[in-house]
Amino acid sequence: MAAEKRGEARGAGMEENKENNQPNEGLGLEILQIIKESQQQHGLRHGDYQRYRGYCSRRLRRLRKTLGFKMGNRHKFTGKKVTPEMLSDSRYLLLVLMGAERAWSYSMQLKQEANTEPRKRFHLLSRLRKAAKHGEELERLCESNRVDAKTKLEAQAYHSYLTGMLRFELQEWKAAMEAFNKCKTIYEKLASAFTEELAVLYHQRVEEISPNIRYCAYNIGDQNAMNELIQMRLSAGGGGQMMAEKLEALITQTRAKQAATMSEVEWRGRTIPVKIDKVRIFLLGLADNEAAIAQAASEETKERLYESLLSESRDAIQAVREELKADAKQRDRALDGETCKVSNLQYLHSYLTYIKLWTVVKRNESMARVLQAKLKEPQPDESKRGPRPQDLIRLYDIILQSLAELPQLLGMEDDHSFQKEVALKTLVYKAYRCFFIAQSYVLVKKWSEALVLYQRVLKYAKEVQVQAKSCNSSLKDLPDVQELITEVNAEMYSLQAAAILDTEDSAETPSQSQEVKDNKPLCDRLDAFHLDPSLVGKQPNLVTFPPEFQPIPCKPLFFDLALNHVAFPPLDDKVEQKGKGGLTGYIKGIFGFGS
Repeated sequence: MAAEKRGEARGAGMEENKENNQPNEGLGLEILQIIKESQQQHGLRHGDYQRYRGYCSRRLRRLRKTLGFKMGNRHKFTGKKVTPEMLSDSRYLLLVLMGAERAWSYSMQLKQEANTEPRKRFHLLSRLRKAAKHGEELERLCESNRVDAKTKLEAQAYHSYLTGMLRFELQEWKAAMEAFNKCKTIYEKLASAFTEELAVLYHQRVEEISPNIRYCAYNIGDQNAMNELIQMRLSAGGGGQMMAEKLEALITQTRAKQAATMSEVEWRGRTIPVKIDKVRIFLLGLADNEAAIAQAASEETKERLYESLLSESRDAIQAVREELKADAKQRDRALDGETCKVSNLQYLHSYLTYIKLWTVVKRNESMARVLQAKLKEPQPDESKRGPRPQDLIRLYDIILQSLAELPQLLGMEDDHSFQKEVALKTLVYKAYRCFFIAQSYVLVKKWSEALVLYQRVLKYAKEVQVQAKSCNSSLKDLPDVQELITEVNAEMYSLQAAAILDTEDSAETPSQSQEVKDNKPLCDRLDAFHLDPSLVGKQPNLVTFPPEFQPIPCKPLFFDLALNHVAFPPLDDKVEQKGKGGLTGYIKGIFGFGS
């Protein structure tokens, strides 16, 4: 932390020197450039407003100490304001700017926390008013003749931006739109008048406030603004995560107002009443999300939209589950005892689960198409790992798992047309999965296994064509089976040719596997010819050394079995008789000396 503060001090000193080296015609301050660099370097790149607020506080303390602009002493606070007469140094303007940034960053921090603690919204508005007040003070100071024209315009734009943010949070749409439009006009004029580096910053700020302007226009009564917000979301794939999140939040707020008029939805011939607000918002934006996915220009944008749709569907399903748990009757029995029909809430849950599973299928199919296109392209760099058929097999496994869950949805057991459609879709994706399994076997030269799998693909494809005659509409969103049949036939001819060539090559030259696995020494394979490059090397494999141990007969053991049956002659006459030793012998015997 100390090192970070020292780095901040060095960076602040460099910026302050840059601010002091202004032309002689007046004081100047690169307002937008300073705040953008500070935000990117101190937390806002990751959305950490608390860290940025701490940086602004430390920067203010350093500026006050450098300028001798103290607010009293340690015992008593004495408020002081920067006046136009003090403007002998541009750092006085920076002092006011940092105060505005500190209040703004605190309000943005509270906005993040207000999602879980609504009471913090009042503090949020208070901090935004404080930031707007500082912005107004900065604009008033810049009206002095000591400040150059560019700084005056930037101060007006900055004040308009903070005022627009305040009015936006207060839902004063007309006033917010006027402030944002003024800010946008000033930055556009500045972008056309200065260098390209500064123009990029100005255009970025214009892009940041454009969604807010569209949303204000929609709330005022412009019905085309919603479509413009959706188009902006499509083009915001590379514009940064914060821009995408802001657009998502604005679109969600717009749909929340439209959802008040939605009361029911129809699926597979049954009308379902919708009373949960979160589900209404999700269903209302479902068609827009699908259209946005279809119009997405890049695969990255399409993937992001799929993830957003899946996240919204999971939230809607969770809301329905909580409603089901709250209903005691639904928790005890899922069916209505009188009509034997699935209840509306359970049927709505099945519908939302179907949307989620089918979205997973479409997302993985889109990813599979991209990988399949890359698989056909030649790889320029062989050292890097490119796409392989195993990657596609995993995607189709996920698709088949999702399709396997569809027939088990509550209320779909007796819907025979739905069951047939799911079975047909399963056959199509099984055929594609089997095709890529066969290609993975071709890569390892397992020709017979690959040929059997290609024949299985043709079997699946023909079953699909037979079953599709009864339900033509269910094939419109599925991959083309006829194209798969044509590709499989071509692959089978190539497979047969490759297998014949591989057999001839193995007959002409010994296989590398035999050379590697055959480690017998030369003395053990004199009758068989093998290519062994080690025989002409420094360590030829001629004999096994040291030689292995061989079993040999050991020395026999003799067991004397007749010893117990032999009667030996007495030897008493040959044993010497010990004479008596007298008293000396007796004493020696007592003390053990004679033993």
